[in-house]
Amino acid sequence: MKLCMNADDIDAAIRKMTAEIRARYPRETLYIIGIHSRGDEVAERICTILAEEDRDLLYGTLDISLYRDDFEHMHENPKLQGSDISFSVDDALVILVDDVLFTGRTIRAALDALADYGRAARVELAVLIDRGHREMPIQADYVGIVLATERHDHVIVSLEGVDGEDKVELRSKAWVAFRQGKKRRKR
Repeated sequence: MKLCMNADDIDAAIRKMTAEIRARYPRETLYIIGIHSRGDEVAERICTILAEEDRDLLYGTLDISLYRDDFEHMHENPKLQGSDISFSVDDALVILVDDVLFTGRTIRAALDALADYGRAARVELAVLIDRGHREMPIQADYVGIVLATERHDHVIVSLEGVDGEDKVELRSKAWVAFRQGKKRRKR
């Protein structure tokens, strides 16, 4: 396992994305919506920084569990966290926020879920980490860092609010294969 980002790196990446959002939209009302379960914490941190200036912000969270196309491959009892969007997104400038952009399937599911709340004028995407390997034509508008990975590597994001500390680790495909082999033998 390799440490890729520490708390300072994560803070710098979030501040970088926030500065880019602020530069693009200096006065507009922004609807910042974080995807559970770590995108919402990244979104909340972005909102905290943007709130330091006098501007209109609306913050919400989005649970995409039931919109995923790999629902049958998830854990037997997926944890539904519920969305918290107390506003209409009709004609809004929405910035979806997630921790890692990988295949694009999570974002596709998020766009489907978001449509249940209205038709936004524009939807942009902010991600803490872009690790590549897209399966869908989706790209982020704001990226904290680009992390070079192999297709079967695992990027493990830990954030203070969910995990008790801020860090990003990369588990190589060899480590993952080793762990999977151990699980098979235990059965």
